[in-house]
Amino acid sequence: MKTLTTTILALIIVLSFGAAKADGTNNGANNTNTNAKLSVDYAVNTYVNAVTLGDVKEINDILGDNLKYSIERGDKKMVYNKQQTAEAFEEDADVQQDCVVTTTVNNSNPDVTIVKVELQYVDCIRTNYVTMTNSAQGWKITNIYSTFK
Repeated sequence: MKTLTTTILALIIVLSFGAAKADGTNNGANNTNTNAKLSVDYAVNTYVNAVTLGDVKEINDILGDNLKYSIERGDKKMVYNKQQTAEAFEEDADVQQDCVVTTTVNNSNPDVTIVKVELQYVDCIRTNYVTMTNSAQGWKITNIYSTFK
């Protein structure tokens, strides 16, 4: 758990330059909370928390309408859309993974960010490559490619 917290904190620091689109209005604390939910940090943390801790309350906020989630297991490749992915997250609500999580920003600019999320279990490593795009509604996940070693 300490590793997860440290990793998330490091990711926040690395991604602190992430741009969020805002309308420029100033509504005090409410506006600050809204702006935070538009950030790349929020999207990454929400995804990692959903995958590792089963915290799925806000997962729909970050899934893009055109999401494509591909999972490769040996010779099999499964592809899911947003609805199927959201349903799978809901089924795993409150399930905590027994793994060490590492996140690495592979590429980032004001419009697109690609994050590698590695979940190291006792007997395998699951690697998720998460592509996020910046939209008027904040950062949205548009593609997840998952492999197992």
